[in-house]
Formats: sequence, structure tokens, C-alpha cells
Amino acid sequence: MSADPIALARLGWRDDLAEVFAPLAEDGLVPGRVAVQHRGAYDVYTEAGEISAEVSGRLRHEAGGAADLPAAGDWVALDASTIHAVLPRRTKLSRKVAWEATGEQVIGANVDVVFILTALNGDLNLRRLERYLTTIWESGAEPAVALTKADLCPDVSAALFEVESVAIGVQVHVVSSVTGLGVEEIRSCAAGDRTIAFLGSSGVGKTTLLNRLLGEELYAVKEIAANGRGRHTTTRRELVMLPEGGLVLDTPGMRELQLWAADEGIGAAFDDVEALALTCRFSDCSHEREPGCAVLAAVDTGGLELDRLRSWRKLQREIRALEVKQNQRLRIEARRARRVQARSFRKSSW
Repeated sequence: MSADPIALARLGWRDDLAEVFAPLAEDGLVPGRVAVQHRGAYDVYTEAGEISAEVSGRLRHEAGGAADLPAAGDWVALDASTIHAVLPRRTKLSRKVAWEATGEQVIGANVDVVFILTALNGDLNLRRLERYLTTIWESGAEPAVALTKADLCPDVSAALFEVESVAIGVQVHVVSSVTGLGVEEIRSCAAGDRTIAFLGSSGVGKTTLLNRLLGEELYAVKEIAANGRGRHTTTRRELVMLPEGGLVLDTPGMRELQLWAADEGIGAAFDDVEALALTCRFSDCSHEREPGCAVLAAVDTGGLELDRLRSWRKLQREIRALEVKQNQRLRIEARRARRVQARSFRKSSW
């Protein structure tokens, strides 16, 4: 851990955070920002430097689930080595835990801009890009796209056209960490001590780009495997301070990204489809076969790609299925709470 002092403003501290933190300061706690989340501990940036801390038993007990515990990017209240509270999150980037029916995993918190990195040498997948955009819009952060390894792409303009057709209203940057193309554009998004994040599959160049922003090879990178698949380099989510200001939340390569609570995110990511749906003849149009469906008409005339409509439908079905599971879980937990309360009442009446 580093004992070098760090100004809170350098970490993105804001006046609204100071106001929320005031009562906690009266209890003798100090603010910090989570840099790394380990299995049982956290590396936290504080004014006194970077320290190692654990969550208090009370905070762990009162947490409704893992998503209520600190995550990379969170602002927390702590004493010498114990985290006692997590401050309200300005933005929250989440996904569904793959092995749980309704488990939420917080990828990062309080991020201003989230870059979706996709490599131009074979990684480009528009349907996956739509999924990422949906998740980021839902988080409250600003989405952006970084098309990496541009030096290996024979037709950058064609790829850029494809991406811009689905990344509506989103800044798309063409980047090469080898030549430096687009790197300063990425850096400018972290100006003013803002926090940016990198998301993407393994091997798209997240760590290489981070090293370029840092100005030195601080983080290890690996060559792409012979089968063309990326190799994991980053093994944890880590908040890294850039030398010229701003922070980067670096994340491991993702094999999959399952949606979590994405109603608003779907609407923002598929703004073109949603706008067409408003002009359908029937307000409850399912956009399957109804007469006067503006969405299907746009597909027939070439104004909307059929694959994009299919992607929209798929994500809608996915989030509806998750909502059903979440509601079932809430009902089960409510019944369990009522049984516990009833047993407690019977015992007190004996």
C-alpha cells in the first residue's frame, strides 16, 4: 500500500458527496474510494494514501446482497482499516450473475463514461455491442465506443459505418495503441478528474490502451492466442489514477454480459425502434404481425434492419424473464419473513 497522500478532488470528490458525508465525519470516519475489490478485503484510496480495509460486520449483516457491499469505484466511509458505509452511487454498472437466478454483480460505481472496446481485427459484433450499450445506458453513465487495433483493419470506414448504425447518439472513437491514433480523445474524456471505464472481451486491447494512457508499461499484456481468441490479462476490476488527472476503471475480459434491470437502457439503446413503435396503429402492438405496425413496415422498406429488430426482441424477452424471477424471489422472501414473524409472535404469547 502507498503512504503518499492523495487529494480527494483528484479522486473525483464532489460537493454533493461532502454534504452526504458530513454526518459520517462527525462519527470520526474518513472518506475513501475503492480501488480494488479482493475476496475478503479492499484497496482504498484515501487522503492518507492507499490502504487495505475490510467491511465491518454490521455493514455485511445489513447488506441485502453482494450488490450492497463496496465495489470498485465506490465512495466509502472508513476508519483506520474498516469500511462502515457505502455512499450513494451516482452511477452503477451491473450485470446478472451467470450462476444465480436473480443475483446482481456490480461491475463498477460512480463512472462518468464507459467505453466499449471492440477490436477491428475480428472482434466486431453488433449484437453484442447493443447488449453493452443497453447495460451502460441503464447504469446512468455515458456510453462510448472505442474501435481498437485500427492499424490491423483494412477498411476502417466500413466498420465505423456499421457501428454507428447501432450506436445511435454515442461517440465512436477509432483507436490504435500502436500508432497513438485516438488515444488523446480517450484521455480527454477523463479530464477534470472524471472516471472512465473500459469494458470488452479478452484481447481487445484494454490493458494496452491503459498502458498507453499511463505512459509506461505498468500492466502486463499477452499476445492473442493462435486461434484468434483473446487471453485474459486483467484478472480484477481496478481503479487506476492517470498521471495527468482522471481515473480509469480497468476490467477483465467478459465472456458474457447478462442484463440486469434494463428497461430504460433498452429504450435508450434502441431509440430508433422505440420511436417507430410509438407510431404503430395499436398502442399494445407486439410488432409481430399486427396491421399498421410501423416497426414491421420499416423493416419491409429497409429503414430498419431485421437483425436489429430481432436483437431488440431478444433483450426485451431476457429482461422480462428476469423480472418474473425477481418477483418470484420477492414473494418467497416475503412469505419467509411472515413465517418468522408469526413464530416470534407465538413464542412471545406463551
